[in-house]
Amino acid sequence: MLDWLVSIQFPEGGFQGGVVDALPRVPVTFNTGQILLGLAAGAAELDRDRYLESMRKAAQWLVDSQDSDGCWRRHPTPFAKPGEKAYETHVAWGLFEADRVLPGLGFGEAGLRQVRWAIACQHPNGWFEKCCLSDAERPLTHTLGYVLRGIIEAYRLVPADDLLAAAIRTADGLLGVLEPDGRLPGRLDKEWRAAAPWVCLTGSVQIAHCWFLLSDITGNARYREGARLANRYVRRTLVIDGPPEIRGGVKGSFPVDGGYGRFEYLNWACKFMIDANRMELDNLAKGATDRVI
Repeated sequence: MLDWLVSIQFPEGGFQGGVVDALPRVPVTFNTGQILLGLAAGAAELDRDRYLESMRKAAQWLVDSQDSDGCWRRHPTPFAKPGEKAYETHVAWGLFEADRVLPGLGFGEAGLRQVRWAIACQHPNGWFEKCCLSDAERPLTHTLGYVLRGIIEAYRLVPADDLLAAAIRTADGLLGVLEPDGRLPGRLDKEWRAAAPWVCLTGSVQIAHCWFLLSDITGNARYREGARLANRYVRRTLVIDGPPEIRGGVKGSFPVDGGYGRFEYLNWACKFMIDANRMELDNLAKGATDRVI
């Protein structure tokens, strides 16, 4: 997979948005940041010589295309509504991983600039403006999960109090709307009220992973228990037998006719499902003692 990605990288370092045959074929900030995560992992864990230069080029392209305030505006995806995107903290995370592989080139600093720009979009209750693919007044849990993960990863790189406080505000806001059966509404308005009757399964497992991370950082058992509930809800929607084309797949929404990935199985939903369940297994194996706050 990494070799194929390297083969389609633009000469200047960026990667296209959309599916491989989508038009227009242009470099996109968000997709480049996600691929950068894989390239950094490849350079760190598989073959440094094989992936390091592609990783460096992608990271440097992101640094060079960033505005002075930390926001990325020059290379938006043509497959979402125009506008600034706070959830590109998830792009910043790619820079943090590149910084761990190649320190001293300013990758981490650039990522932190974006995260602090994004935190300026956060309301006191933890909700984020400018944080959706299509409806900034009612962001998806998918994109709220992105912004939260990026802030947590910024804190893991530089453990500053303001970064942790920002992550906790959003994590607590989301925890407040989690239902006893693990259901998390797929869209949420600025008062953390449900703004959709369906669940965005991708967002649920992304947020579960973030809660697991925060439970490890803070020792707060509420995050761990919320994460387990959210994971359990998504697991109940999976088909684990039957036709191979759906067995183990994760739907965009539940019910499947909901507004995110309507009538689709999404590869990134499955990816985030694996991540969150691995994190749950790790937590169970550790048997860490938490405190309820």
